[in-house]
Amino acid sequence: MRAVRCAPPGVEVVETEVPHGEGELVQVAAVGICGSDLRYLRRGSTQIAGHEIAGTAVDGTPVAVEATARCGNCEWCAAGRHNMCRRAGRDIVGLTVPGGMAERFRAPASALVPLPAGLALGDAALVEPGAVSWHACSRGEVGPGTRVAVVGAGTIGMLAAAAALRMGAPEVALVARHPYQVEAGERLGMTRPSGLYDVVVEASGSESGLSRAVELARPLGTVSTVGVYLPDVGWPYMAAFLKEVRFAPSMGYAQDAAGTREFAHSAQLLADRPEIARTLISHRFGIEEAARAFEVAASRPPGTFKVVVHP
Repeated sequence: MRAVRCAPPGVEVVETEVPHGEGELVQVAAVGICGSDLRYLRRGSTQIAGHEIAGTAVDGTPVAVEATARCGNCEWCAAGRHNMCRRAGRDIVGLTVPGGMAERFRAPASALVPLPAGLALGDAALVEPGAVSWHACSRGEVGPGTRVAVVGAGTIGMLAAAAALRMGAPEVALVARHPYQVEAGERLGMTRPSGLYDVVVEASGSESGLSRAVELARPLGTVSTVGVYLPDVGWPYMAAFLKEVRFAPSMGYAQDAAGTREFAHSAQLLADRPEIARTLISHRFGIEEAARAFEVAASRPPGTFKVVVHP
C-alpha cells in the first residue's frame, strides 16, 4: 500500500506492507495535517505521518479514529479518560508508532467512532481536532450563559469557538491575527472581543496569546490552555494572580461526565453545521501530492486553515 512517511525535513510517499496485528483495518479516506505533525518532523520522526484520520471500517461503516493510545485496563481508561492513560504518552501516533496517512490503518475497535448522517467522509478528518477543541471547552466548563473568548484562530481555535456556541455560550469572541480568519469567524457566528469573559480558550500556543487570554478573563474567570507551549514561554503569573484567574490545561480528548465521547460530540457538530468544514478545510491533496501538502501546511499562505490529504 502507499503511505506517507516522515523523512525530515519533509515527507515521502513510499510503498509499504498493509499493517498486521490486532485491531480493525480501516480504509483511509482523509487525514488532516496538524501542527503536531510538523513538530514531529522537526523532532526527527521517521514514522508514517498523520493522526487526524477518517475512513471506512471493514463492515462499511464510516468512522473517525481516536488517535490517543490506551491500554484499556487502567483506572483512567475505565473512567473514560484514556488521555490520562500511561500508554497515551508513550505510543504517540505519527511520532513513536505509525500514523494513518496511508491507504490502510489498523486501529483498536474501541478507537473507531461511527460518523453521523450528514458528515461527509472527506470532511471527517476534522473530527479529531474538533474533539481536542471540545475537550478544551469542557475543561473550561463552558455552558449556557457563559461568555467565551478564543485566542488564536487556527483550526483548533475556530473549532473551539464553534464548540462553545454548541455548548450554549451566548457569545463567542475570536481573537485573530489575519483578516481571512476574522472573516471566517464572522461567517461561523463569532464576534470580536469586547469586555471581559467568563472563559477564555487559549489556542495560539504563544506567550503573547497567554497574556492576551489572561487580559480578557474576568476576575475569577478561567483560561483553558489547549495551545502547546515551548519550555521557555513566559507565564503571565502576576496578571493572573491579581484576578485569581484559574488555568485549566487541556490535553487531547476523552468522554464527558455523561459517558459520551467527545469525538461523538465533534462529529455531530460537524454534521449539523457543514459550513464549518467548508470554511476550515482550505486545501485538499491526493496522497501523491503529500510533500506539497506538508509544504503548504508549514508555510501557511494566506487563507490556510486545515490541509487534508486523501489517500
